[in-house]
Amino acid sequence: MTRTNGRERQRGQALVEFTLVLLVIMTLVSAIGEFGVAFGTNMTMIEATREGARVGAVLVDGSTSFGCPGFTGSANVDPQIIAAVQRALESPGSGITIANVDWIHIYQADASGNPVGGTINVWTPGITSGTGACGIHFDFVQGAHPWDPSTRDNTLPVASIGVSVQYRYHLFTPLSVLTGLFGASTITMVDSTVMAFEP
Repeated sequence: MTRTNGRERQRGQALVEFTLVLLVIMTLVSAIGEFGVAFGTNMTMIEATREGARVGAVLVDGSTSFGCPGFTGSANVDPQIIAAVQRALESPGSGITIANVDWIHIYQADASGNPVGGTINVWTPGITSGTGACGIHFDFVQGAHPWDPSTRDNTLPVASIGVSVQYRYHLFTPLSVLTGLFGASTITMVDSTVMAFEP
C-alpha cells in the first residue's frame, strides 16, 4: 500500500511539474508571437511615415504633381500625403486596423526633427463621402490645419517636413489576459519620419 501511494505521489508531482513547465513554455511562445506581430506592425508604420514624408518632400507647395496627374495645387498636397500613408497602412499583411490609428500629423520640422510650434496638421480616422486622392478613398478626415501647404518653400536653406502616426496596438495572444490585469492590454506606438524638401 505504501509503495502504491509513493508511485501515485510521484505521478502527481510529475504532472504538476509538467503543467508548470508547459505554462512557462506557452507564455514564452505567446510572447514571441506577440513580439513578432508588434514588430511587423511597427515596420508598417515606419514604411507609412516614410512614404508620406517622401511625397510631401517632393510636392512641397503643390506646384508640381507627383504620381497623381491632375492633383496639383496646394489644396491637394496634404491629401496626397495622407493617401500615401493610408496605402502603406492598408497594404496586404500589415495587420493595422485603421480605427486604432489615433492620428496622423503633418508638420514643419526643425533641425532636430521636432515639430515647429503651431505647424501640426492633424488627420484622424473617419470617413467623409467622396473624398480621396490618387485612387484612395480616405479613411481619415482633416482636423486642425495651421500649416498651409501654399507656404511651404524649397528654396535654400530648405525646410523639412515631418509625418507622424500614432497607433494603439492591441495584444491578441493569451498574454493579453495577463497584461490586462495590470492595465496594459494595449501598446501605444508612434513613428515619425522627417525629410527635407527637394529643391
